[in-house]
Parts: sequence; C-alpha cells; structure tokens
Amino acid sequence: MRLADLEDTSRTIAATASRSAKIERLARLLDALAPDEIETAVAWLSGGLRQGRIGLGPAALHAADDAPPAPGPSLTVSEVDSAFTAIASQSGAGSSARRAALLRGLLARATDAERRFLMRLVTGELRQGALAGVMEEAVAAASRVPPDAIRRAAMLNGDLAPVARAALTEGAAGLERFRLELFRPVQPMLAQPAADLDEALARHGTLALEYKLDGARVQVHKSDDTVRVFTRGLNDVTAAVPELVERVRTLPARTLVLDGEALALRPDGTPHPFQVTMRRFGRRLDVERTRAELPLTPFFFDVLHVDGDDLFTVPAGRRAELLHGLAGGLQVPRIVTADAAEADAFLSQALARGHEGLMAKAPDALYEAGRRGSGWLKIKPAHTLDLVVLAVERGNGRRSGWLSNIHLGAREAATGAFVMLGKTFKGMTDAMLAWQTQRFRELAVADDGYVVHVRPEQVVEVAFNDVQESPQYPAGMALRFARVLRYRDDKRAEEADTVETVRAILEGRTAKGFRPR
Repeated sequence: MRLADLEDTSRTIAATASRSAKIERLARLLDALAPDEIETAVAWLSGGLRQGRIGLGPAALHAADDAPPAPGPSLTVSEVDSAFTAIASQSGAGSSARRAALLRGLLARATDAERRFLMRLVTGELRQGALAGVMEEAVAAASRVPPDAIRRAAMLNGDLAPVARAALTEGAAGLERFRLELFRPVQPMLAQPAADLDEALARHGTLALEYKLDGARVQVHKSDDTVRVFTRGLNDVTAAVPELVERVRTLPARTLVLDGEALALRPDGTPHPFQVTMRRFGRRLDVERTRAELPLTPFFFDVLHVDGDDLFTVPAGRRAELLHGLAGGLQVPRIVTADAAEADAFLSQALARGHEGLMAKAPDALYEAGRRGSGWLKIKPAHTLDLVVLAVERGNGRRSGWLSNIHLGAREAATGAFVMLGKTFKGMTDAMLAWQTQRFRELAVADDGYVVHVRPEQVVEVAFNDVQESPQYPAGMALRFARVLRYRDDKRAEEADTVETVRAILEGRTAKGFRPR
C-alpha cells in the first residue's frame, strides 16, 4: 500500500467526529493491506511507531526537514517501516548523524502531506481518534470476527498489532493462540473517578470497597519457584523488589498471576508518599541498601490466574474469595456493603490510616484489562485528575531560569486529542521545578521564547477545588485552584482523564449542588 493512502485515511478519520464512520473508514483500509503491512499500519493509525522510540529529537527532525517535498507520492508503507527500523538500529559513535541522514533521505521522497504525517508520527503528535477501542472494532469489522474476541486477544497479548494480523489473515481461528502466558504481563484494569460514595452506591447498590493505596501498581507472575514482577507499564522490575518475590514464592499455588500495589510503610504502618515508594524502582539501585531503608509490602486486590485457570471472566466477588484463600494476609483491606453509613465509616478508616480513599467495585465485574470501566470506581476526598502537560512557560522572579507554569490538557475520548483546560504553577517544589525544566526541554517541539510547547506525553496528577465554565480555554471549562501533586511516570498519556470526566464533575456540581469533600 502507498503511504499516501494511509495518510489520507489518517487525515479523514482525524476530521470525522462519528465513531461509526471512523470504524468504517479504518476497516476499509485494513481490508486492503497486504499481510506484512498490517502490524505497521495498525501501529501508525494508533499514533505510534512499531519500533517505539527511534532516537530522533526535535533538533534532528528540524534539521532533516530542509529538502523540498517530492512532487508526487511514491513511498510505500513497507519502505517507510524499513527506514524506521534502519534508523532505530543505529548505535555507537556517529549514530546521531547516521539517523539524521536516513531520515533526510526518507523525507526527500515524501510529499508535503506525507512529510507532515511522518513528522507527527515520529514526535508522537499524531492524534487522529483511532484509540484502542475504535481500532479494535475496525479490526473486528474488517476481519468479520466478533469484537469481544478481538478485545480479549489484545488484552492477553498486550499489543493489538499482532492480533490484527492474525484476525485479518486467519480469522477467528488465528486468535486461539493468544492466551495468557505466564511472565508476559497483561494491561491492568483501570478505574473511573466517582464524585463520592453516594454516586458509587447509586450505580451499583452493593459494593466491594477496598482501600485505595497510593503505591506502585504491580502484577506478579509465579510458576513454581520462579516469580517475576511487572509495573503498570509492563516493565520487568523483579531484580529491584526481592521481598515481593520472596513473599509470593511462598503462596500455595503452582502457577499464579496477581494484581496489586507495593508500598513503603512507616514504622507505624502508614504509607510513605508515592515518590518515596518509587525510589525502589530507580534505574540504578543498590538493592540491598534501599531494601533495608525502604522495605516494600505487597497488597493484592485481584487474582487473574491460578493453577492453569484464567479468571478474567470470573465475577470479581468470586476472584476476591479465591485471593483470600491464597493470600489473605496480603489482601488489601476490603468490605462488601450496600449501607451508606458503613461505607462512609470505611472511607474514614482508610483516610485515617494514610491512604488516598477507596476503590468501589461491582461484585459481578469482570476483569477488563486496559479498560477504564465503570465496574471499578475510585473515590478520593479531594478532587484529582490525571492530565497531560501541553506546554510550559518560562518562570520569572525567583523562578527565573526554570520552566514553571504548565498548561494542562484533558483527553478528548472521541478523537484522542488533548484539550487545554487551565494552567498552574502551584504545588511545585524547587526539586520538582528542576526536574520538569529538564524533562520539558527533552519533550520540546516549539519555543516562542516564552512558551515551550511539548509533546503530549507527560502525565501530571493535579488537585483542584472545583470546575467552572470558562470561554478562556478550548475545553470551555477551567479548574479552580489547580495545584500539582506529582508527576505520573507510571502512566501513559492515553490513560489520562477525559474532557467528558471533567464535564461530568462540572455538571454534577451545577445540577446537584455538588461540592468536593
């Protein structure tokens, strides 16, 4: 397939608001791909490179974009993918110059439209509304395989692209090989925010309530004496957390997959701040020393596999019973109730012990990996959102020399674009200012001398008092008294909260006199 055809589809779906129209257009393109083009096209249309990061920063991209565009399209998808593979493979002395030369050669063969597409693809700014759910449905439509089968295979594989190739070339039979594999982590299930316990009880009636821990999300796989630990981002951190390995190795199951959190606790049993816990997951560690200083305690809240049986389709209540039988001493504190007074008392207990709030889970919820479903709700006494930094302003006065005031964006569910809904410089320590100055220089894509625009990759957790209507920002809303709590390196931009979530908070306040706790 020609790159021009894929670029045209990308541009069309970016301009299309209708979800069904996006799916139809994507399905037509998928149906026309050669087998060896499928994985590349699915990655690109989802906004990323198959090769991941390829070592090209803004300066290299700008320097390579100096030749006139080609008069007509000639590049194919396979040729461009091969060029990116060659760029990514460069290493050692002179590799930066070789990468730039390869990119310059590629861009010289691209038309103006193709060049803009490739530049946005490399910088991570290709936001075209083909998020995972839309792409999964498009693959289902093109392959004539039920969407649930596509979603399940993608959940178990952790990457939609190979699943798409199997479905499009082999049909439903090709998906049978995608099963949970021990030591291959799956995407974790996510939660939606709820305004308060009343909203959660109104949605589900009887709820399983658990302490919401502010630790490091971990997924632990066990096979006999072999135990490996993975982060929320699916990175293997086994070597950094030997005490977790030791605890899970003793559990009474031959094969096991657990979902939970690891926390560093103070002597009185209350948790250290998140940033303290995350010291245990640094790149260069003296593991024995840091273990002695900050021992980790695991708290598990779900079990996904036991002794050969996958449990994704087992109701949450039954999974909790199995978890209690296997690891009751390591299970997160939990009650099941439909009583508002009992629920509120449990929330107060969680807060008194230093935790963030509660998770409210429907007892019949299935485990939907990678999805932010209403089966799991998170309840915090202070409003917080996970947003994406879109730009940052140069500081002045005491903050001169630092990048200070950040522009906050929420994700638009239909398009995947990020929409600005405010700025903040509050809550930033000197250490945070120093860190973010370096980080945002690395992510910079444009600089007008005052505002540095950055690739929308860095997630930040902000607290705020309220949401108000505001014509000043593109979202039509603004956060009141927003302040930075922490940067979330454990979250991807695709996991940020949505404009719809923010609007629901606004409308709830307006319609029902809502006020944050």
